[in-house]
Amino acid sequence: MPSPYEEERVWEGSNQYEDEGTEDVIDNPEEVLQECLEKFKTPDYIMEPGIFGQLKRYFQAGGNPEQVIEQLSINYNAVAQMANLLAEWLILGGVKVTEVQAMVENHLKDMILKTFDPKKADTIFTEEGETPAWLTEMIEHPTWRSLIYRLAEEYPDCLMLNFTIKLISDAGFQGEITSISTAAQQIEVFSRVLKSAIVGFLQSSDDWQNSVTECAKMVCHGAHTYVYSQVIVHILSQEPRGGAIMKRLSQEITRCAQQSGHDVTPITLALTPGESWRSARTALAAMLSRGALNPADISVLFRAYTQPEPPPVHLLRIPHFLELLVDSLFKLGSKLNPEHKSKYMYLLAYAASVCEGVTPGRPVKDELKATVQAIEKIHAVCSSSASSSELISELPSLYHCIRFPVVGMGVLVWVECVVTEKSYFKLCTEHCPVHLALLDEVASCHPLLHHRLLKLLVQLFESPQDELEILVQLELKKMLLDRMVNLLSRGCVVPVLQYIKHCWQRGDTDISLIRYFITEVLDAIAPPYTPEFVQLVLPMVENEEITGTMRAEGENDPVSEFIVHCKAHYVVV
Repeated sequence: MPSPYEEERVWEGSNQYEDEGTEDVIDNPEEVLQECLEKFKTPDYIMEPGIFGQLKRYFQAGGNPEQVIEQLSINYNAVAQMANLLAEWLILGGVKVTEVQAMVENHLKDMILKTFDPKKADTIFTEEGETPAWLTEMIEHPTWRSLIYRLAEEYPDCLMLNFTIKLISDAGFQGEITSISTAAQQIEVFSRVLKSAIVGFLQSSDDWQNSVTECAKMVCHGAHTYVYSQVIVHILSQEPRGGAIMKRLSQEITRCAQQSGHDVTPITLALTPGESWRSARTALAAMLSRGALNPADISVLFRAYTQPEPPPVHLLRIPHFLELLVDSLFKLGSKLNPEHKSKYMYLLAYAASVCEGVTPGRPVKDELKATVQAIEKIHAVCSSSASSSELISELPSLYHCIRFPVVGMGVLVWVECVVTEKSYFKLCTEHCPVHLALLDEVASCHPLLHHRLLKLLVQLFESPQDELEILVQLELKKMLLDRMVNLLSRGCVVPVLQYIKHCWQRGDTDISLIRYFITEVLDAIAPPYTPEFVQLVLPMVENEEITGTMRAEGENDPVSEFIVHCKAHYVVV
């Protein structure tokens, strides 16, 4: 779009204002003259795009040229020209061109948002019959595209805005369309936005959680967007290359829908193979819809999976069902009927360890027995309410069982319940409680649980412990920082560093704790480093308030050595 303060636009006699046929037949000249004169009296009407058409109507009705010249001249305020002149003065006064342009554009945006009329906007197409040239030019500029997005959000039924959104998508800017209500109006536009979201998820690495959350929120905008997207993702999940990643994306989308209070069980099961196993699917659907397990349906599933030719294992691997099983077995306060407890354990172990064999209906159960035994052992410990001192004697068997991924998840759920009790740290006497030591082992064995582990540590680190003395609180936070350093050493590097840097930048964390963390990290690391690692750590290491007391004469201390190495081998922004 032309800069608002450029020279006055010259309106050439293009087809936009020319009469394509013969002169119009005027039925009521007096009425036409009165209508035209009313328009000519409006301020700056001579600058309106439709001025030529109105002048032709006026003269065809027998209008007086002197009268129209007088009306247009008297009502010419030159608002646009004055804005251009003021902008030129600002530039001559030393203000940057980009700043002046931003001021004018932002003011125009505010005025348009206040005065926009969707009905008048829709007449653009009815009057001109084609896409206006200025609209095509307009969408090339980010400022005006953002204005279109805001207007489309407020006026979803405006045909002109919906058409413009399609033009923006056709021009390749679909990645900017963050308003899902806008994109969901047209399947072609939504498909492109969905494609951009999936590509963003596939290309993300450490920030994949945020990427999948954004994608899931977009898909869960409505029932039609959810079904459409899930079917597409399901088809992609059948591909041999990258199919497992698409399966995970589908599961995360389902989780987002459930957290929003939607029952998507029928859609989930419709996209899950195994239609011939109706009794198992019916029992599963009943529990998923209610969000709770019950012995009757569990017994149906148990009988189905203990027969010679059981249903496919993927029926049990619906994440929501697995979460219900883990919570029922490992959460504090969960009560199970002793007669059915073994069935719950068997189904959880079956889902976690059995895989489909080469021959249909003949699954591979080599690890099933050992997994069941590990679940039984850990469940017995978790439900025994044993004290920390009593747990120490169980550590060897606990560490052995934690190697099973499903047990690692169960231990994490159990520890979450224990350590988030308000009185836990008040009654705790050990420097590092046994429960948190178990988390260190979970971090060592199961990288896929790192994100949830860090979330728990952050929750504990930020939880108020007002009943403890200040020094005790500091020691507690140092102990939690030790757990984060251990998590970092096990591969969860960037998320841990991002959190600590965020704590430092917020300024609400004791600087001695940041210093303690940096000290521990510098003792644990050695070159080479990734550029991302350097960008996260170096600002904290260079900060005098954090590391000033850690530096020695010369460059023989860890702080100086790290800084010198980074400055010599990396481009520091």
